[in-house]
Amino acid sequence: MISQDEINTIKQFTEEFLQKMTMVDFAIDVKPSLMEVKDINGSKKEVDSVEVNLKLEEDPQILIGHDGQTLFELEKLLRIVFSKKLQKSFYLKLDINNYREKKIEYLKSFARDIANEVAFTKEKKVLSPMPAYQRRIIHTELSQRQDVATESQGDGLERHLVISPK
Repeated sequence: MISQDEINTIKQFTEEFLQKMTMVDFAIDVKPSLMEVKDINGSKKEVDSVEVNLKLEEDPQILIGHDGQTLFELEKLLRIVFSKKLQKSFYLKLDINNYREKKIEYLKSFARDIANEVAFTKEKKVLSPMPAYQRRIIHTELSQRQDVATESQGDGLERHLVISPK
């Protein structure tokens, strides 16, 4: 588990980082957690994780970016810095003004709406290209449904989901 000293280091560095970016009105909440992941064999195990939640008063979109891309790149950067600084490997989940939470709920609702439409019309729907994490949320949300199937198609930036009736 991540220690309180390590949490304090993460919080302090994040504050300094934001201040250097001229962000002035913000609040930071850092908390350790355990995250369940699957290994190559499909076995589940718990690994150390840290959640860094930022509340920005002014212009959070600068750090979120289009479709959350800047947020995810910032998360990668901080993960690398913290791993080297703390000499420890762990997962880092960065969220700004609950963007991630809201995006996940939106995608789940969107998935259910599209699935209902596909089930009703019996016609497949091809969704716009989206990042892997968004496709995964939709796949997971619809995985228990007996009336529709999901499939990722395409390559690279053109990878998209197709929702079809069963």
